[in-house]
Amino acid sequence: MWRNLSKRSYSRNFTILSESHSSLKTVCGVISPQDSVFLANSRPLVSNIWNRELGVSQELIFWRKPALGFPKLAISTEMFRFCRNARGYGSAAEALASTSEEDVDEVQELIEEMNKEIDVKGSHKKHPKMVGGMGVGRYNALRRRQIKTETEAWEEAAKEYQELLVDMCEQKLAPNLPYIKSLFLGWFEPLRDAIAAEQDLCKNGKSRGAYAPYFDHLPAGMMAVITMHKLMALLMTGGGNGSARVVQAACHIGEAIEHEARIHKFLEFSKRKNALNRISGEEPDNAVNEQVKLRKKVTMLMKKQRVQQVRKIVKQQDDFKPWGQDNHVKVGCHLIQILMETAYVQPPVDQFEDGPPDIRPAFVHTLRSVETLKGLRRYGVIECDPLVRKGLEKTARHMVIPYMPMLVPPLNWTGYERGAYLFLPSYIMRTHGAKQQRDVIKRTPKQQLEPIFQALNTLGSTKWKVNKRILSVIDRIWANGGRLADLVDREDVPLPEEPDAENEAAMKKWKWKVKAVKKENRERHSQRCDIELKLAVARKMKDEDGFYYPHNLDFRGRAYPMHPYLNHLGSDLCRGILEFAEGRPLGKSGIRWLKVHLANLYGGGVDKLSYDGRISFAENHMEDIFDSADRPLEGKRWWLGAEDPFQCLATCMNISEALRSPYPETTVSHMPVHQDGSCNGLQHYAALGRDKLGAAAVNLVAGGKPADVYSGIAARVLDIMKRDAAKDPATDPNVKRASLLINQVDRKLVKQTVMTSVYGVTYIGAREQIKRRLKERGAIEDDAELFAAACYAAKTTLTALGEMFEAARSIMSWLGDCAKIIAMENEPVRWTTPLGLPVVQPYRKLGRHLIKTSLQVLTLQRETDSVLTKRQRTAFPPNFVHSLDGSHMMMTAIACSKAGLNFAGVHDSYWTHACDVDKISEILREKFVELYEAPILENLLQDFQRSFPNLNFPPLPERGDFDLREVLESTYFFN
Repeated sequence: MWRNLSKRSYSRNFTILSESHSSLKTVCGVISPQDSVFLANSRPLVSNIWNRELGVSQELIFWRKPALGFPKLAISTEMFRFCRNARGYGSAAEALASTSEEDVDEVQELIEEMNKEIDVKGSHKKHPKMVGGMGVGRYNALRRRQIKTETEAWEEAAKEYQELLVDMCEQKLAPNLPYIKSLFLGWFEPLRDAIAAEQDLCKNGKSRGAYAPYFDHLPAGMMAVITMHKLMALLMTGGGNGSARVVQAACHIGEAIEHEARIHKFLEFSKRKNALNRISGEEPDNAVNEQVKLRKKVTMLMKKQRVQQVRKIVKQQDDFKPWGQDNHVKVGCHLIQILMETAYVQPPVDQFEDGPPDIRPAFVHTLRSVETLKGLRRYGVIECDPLVRKGLEKTARHMVIPYMPMLVPPLNWTGYERGAYLFLPSYIMRTHGAKQQRDVIKRTPKQQLEPIFQALNTLGSTKWKVNKRILSVIDRIWANGGRLADLVDREDVPLPEEPDAENEAAMKKWKWKVKAVKKENRERHSQRCDIELKLAVARKMKDEDGFYYPHNLDFRGRAYPMHPYLNHLGSDLCRGILEFAEGRPLGKSGIRWLKVHLANLYGGGVDKLSYDGRISFAENHMEDIFDSADRPLEGKRWWLGAEDPFQCLATCMNISEALRSPYPETTVSHMPVHQDGSCNGLQHYAALGRDKLGAAAVNLVAGGKPADVYSGIAARVLDIMKRDAAKDPATDPNVKRASLLINQVDRKLVKQTVMTSVYGVTYIGAREQIKRRLKERGAIEDDAELFAAACYAAKTTLTALGEMFEAARSIMSWLGDCAKIIAMENEPVRWTTPLGLPVVQPYRKLGRHLIKTSLQVLTLQRETDSVLTKRQRTAFPPNFVHSLDGSHMMMTAIACSKAGLNFAGVHDSYWTHACDVDKISEILREKFVELYEAPILENLLQDFQRSFPNLNFPPLPERGDFDLREVLESTYFFN
């Protein structure tokens, strides 16, 4: 329709005005003849003029002529002024928002096609104004939705419950709602009314509770919804199998109430003042007039989406100090108490007709005990009834989930709390209450943090979308009970039957089995809740053209998406569902990298082959790839054998689409292709120490195929064990253990210990890791033998690591020694990352602070001025290396942005389009060399000596002569 219309209009020789004469002359609804305008889907006044000419009624389009060249299709502010006069539109964004999304998309497509045609003829190109990669109208419409999502989610949920209650009363019939939503609806009204009654007491000064000054800052309905949803979210994600700690729940609820109250309170206050003056007939005083003006200004600014200006005004006018953790807890505890007193559940009607109904509280408060080094400690928990727990796994789709992925690009970071979400509180660093780290970031000059801002803005500007085909497959598997592709079974393991009580041995064995089954069911419940939350987000976002993940940092400088559930740092399920919103043609190299990517995802040793070997693997399985793409669940299901099955299936679909196309290289791909570091922590240590042996083991040196550090360590462990097994068993107890373990040693046995060695894994940690691997294999049944074998294997693995990575060990020791010297002065370790981010280790002794609440006396923990010396020492080496890998990732992100590449990062895994893999490979190697050409350890020592001139630090460890430039030629450095 649009195309036919455009051809008809294009064939007419409309008079085109130059840009300087583009304003529309409108008198009494008449357009002057010299202003040729092409209008579609127009308002009545416009359509009366143009329907006779074109015979159609479509959306507004018109022609204008640039100063030079051919005319271009565009949308003009002058035209929208005319539309405003005709129909009261206040802005171009409002006029465009009235169009259906399909029409807007079709118009945009038409504009792009016609502009291309015009550009071929014209010598000067002029593009329509774009914001965030989209047209202004589309951007503004999405921005309005984003603001609504951030500011009105709780209010909308409260309205929904209120409307359902009204409908129920009018129809005298309970609505047909999902189980958990019917529970919410049943709890909402009594909870809201009880909160409202308490608010009346607070307003009248009749409540003496410590929560009273903070209890009436929000409408009762909103407070009710926040309380229900926040508590249920904690019950789902807290890992407590239907329970949550009181202090945690109270803090979450109280903090959410304060956040929502800020803007609401300001607007309501000025409204109330104005209304009172109108009723009394008195002239408002100057202060009230100012408040009214400010309220109108804020309302106007919110409509215009001037978010930063709104924040500034509200912050200036907010005379309420931050509530603080104590008051969060008091408010949260009282709301939980009210919920417990008003929320009930009732089992299905299967009781005797003359029996009383079994109505019981939905939530109860209990105390639990835990053993600590200082003895038994008791803490309070909120437990939900089994009927509520039963519905928890289906709660996610009915939850208000804050910090959802954004519909528009996040605000650029410009300060500690300036950036990311439009209205939701956003902080550049997750300090977790560490005041010193927060203060240091706030004091740091903006110019020094500019590279950090650039990197986070780059990560946040990557546009994602849901892969609907993969989501459909996951939904089908989940609806049929899970159990495929690493999805947990949706059914619990049945409890074993109880044996005869007289058989003590059988009873003892039965109790152990019951304990194991209950533990398994708790884990399954937790996994099911997690999957439901991820799928709930995916279902909400699946019809969006794209969305964005704002990022912030942990205290070491590693970047994370602020949305917690469905993001690319998550599991294979998350990564399979997500793909880049922007597609790019594969080109010749892209098809090759897709095949390599498929082999990497399939795993099972295939990912350790050379690139040619991986490509051959993919080409040898083309029949399986096509079958997986066409019939993922009805066919041979080859993709289910992959280590990352959902990502593998997504890649099968992309490869199938490309190879079936007559022009495979032009196939548009949205697939993110990964490049991962080879035991990245050891790569950083090898570069720091210029260690040739270590560099070769972790692919800093070129080779015909990737070096596998885990296999290398396993081979060394095996050699040591073979030597031990040959010794005299009468004098060496390790002979028996070595003989027992020789057939068990492989890369999988040692992999976790090798990975975590760089992060300071202890002997005890290594022992537990290896013990778990051995237990999984069932090779050693006796628990005592298993423990002894794990002890021996852990010592042997750590010995092998020390031999292969001697330089890394010496640097780790030096870092730990420096940290100990500083901590002995009761000071935390501080350093500055290569990108200028100041880091303060947060490990301090925690003091206890008692708070009396309506539920119980709670113990809150607060930082003291005393540092934890041992923790400062052991944590510094891994934290320092994490700050370096974070710097490398951010340097790469900035460079990719400048090169026009889409980039996503997961610590030591860098993602981009298949066609751009060669370019990002070059960039990440150059940035790694650039990072380590700087004297990092020398600078660190100078910082320590400058900060603590009276302390004596050990000399820098000796380093080797490895040439960093070799990294540039290493094919498998990241692969």
